[in-house]
Amino acid sequence: MAKQNLIQDKSFDFALSIIEVYKNLTKNKNEYIMSKQLLRSGTSIGANVNEAIEAQSRADFIHKLSIALKEARETEYWIRLLMAADYIENKHTIHNEAQVIIKNPYCYHQNYKGTEQC
Repeated sequence: MAKQNLIQDKSFDFALSIIEVYKNLTKNKNEYIMSKQLLRSGTSIGANVNEAIEAQSRADFIHKLSIALKEARETEYWIRLLMAADYIENKHTIHNEAQVIIKNPYCYHQNYKGTEQC
């Protein structure tokens, strides 16, 4: 039985949520530019987490998680921008999900480096 990986599962679920937001933005709001940026950065998080899991070295692992963290922060930026422009409602849960996603790779990354406990 395969061991579950919380960050892998959360980043996958988050990517699915981002896809739903993207579909809503393009279909119902006719917004294509920022939504595409959101789609790219939001789905990239999980891809980089998966790459980190199969890292060839500790340095490679840290590097991949660093990229996932950068993508998570970029995604949070696009969400905030879309909320400020009234494309996404301020009460939308995607913003809260983004905050959790940012914290997970950050904590995982810092704990692995041995520099901080979350």
